[in-house]
Amino acid sequence: MAGQSPPSIARRLLPPFILIAVVLSGLFLVSAFASPYILRIVTLLGISIILVVSLNLSNGFTGVFSLGHVGFMAIGAYVSSLLTLSLDTKAQNLPDLPSWMAHLQIGFLPAMLAAALIAALIALLIGIPLMRLSGHYVSVATLGFLVIVHIVLINWTQFTRGARTFSGVPPHTTIWWVYGWLAASLYIVWRIVRSPYGRAMLAVRENEIAAQAIGVNVLRSRILAFVVSAFLTAIAGALWAHQVTSFSPAAFYFTQTFNIIIMLVVGGMGSISGSVLGTVLVTLLSELLRNAELGIRIGPLQVPPLYGLSQIVLAVVFVLVITVRRTGLMGNRGIDFARLFARRTSSAGGGGEKE
Repeated sequence: MAGQSPPSIARRLLPPFILIAVVLSGLFLVSAFASPYILRIVTLLGISIILVVSLNLSNGFTGVFSLGHVGFMAIGAYVSSLLTLSLDTKAQNLPDLPSWMAHLQIGFLPAMLAAALIAALIALLIGIPLMRLSGHYVSVATLGFLVIVHIVLINWTQFTRGARTFSGVPPHTTIWWVYGWLAASLYIVWRIVRSPYGRAMLAVRENEIAAQAIGVNVLRSRILAFVVSAFLTAIAGALWAHQVTSFSPAAFYFTQTFNIIIMLVVGGMGSISGSVLGTVLVTLLSELLRNAELGIRIGPLQVPPLYGLSQIVLAVVFVLVITVRRTGLMGNRGIDFARLFARRTSSAGGGGEKE
């Protein structure tokens, strides 16, 4: 940027500032005037975007299709909750905790970071053998990791209450916490993708043999994406746990995995913008269908309750997308806001140069 003139630098910086101002204004209006239902939906939407963007780093940019990332979400949820539970709640709900954990309570941010670091360490340990696999083998292996996490959560009753509801989690999550971490997640993934590490990941995704031939360390690229993705997924799990405040191991299993993959595939694997778009569309569609499941009236016609309609429609959408447009709505492309803004200002001025 040293050779650019001040007007050129301003044109490059203006679109991000405008986008940030619009988002902050929208979040302020939602937090100040929206109903609790809308506020909850917007908050959960931000958490879902973090989940999809972090999964996209592993699945979309390296070509390693992981089915076990919800396991890292579970680790983030349970570890952060254990660390933030009040001492009285631990004594009542988890009487068999070891003394060092029973008398430990830390703040929300340190608990999130500790949970995310534990998830990243586990991802590193399992990633060293698993990321050597390719194709459907790594998918099955990561699915096995999810099953292992689920079984541990059910049987480690001393820390997790087993299959019973883990309750009493302090409601620390706010819309500002969520969208602050969302901004950080988007920036981290964007910087990695635009870095030499990201170019190595893309080379591995396109052709593993050719990438090895030009000196790309395939295992290192995959492990980096897997570990960073696990870290951000655990952050999303911690935010989710402190939003809903009570949950069970069933919340971190196949249904959640299926929903996240739908959002990823609909938006486009290999596109950060597609991750955001797919999550927004699927979340809005899910909420509309969930309300329709209770029965709706269309003029004189009364539609009876149709329970399970949302899952059926989402499954149909998933099949249609992978049949008609396998790369998703955005494919591997992203939205260049600076270029988009420059085109619009050029059109508004009427005398801009044509591309």
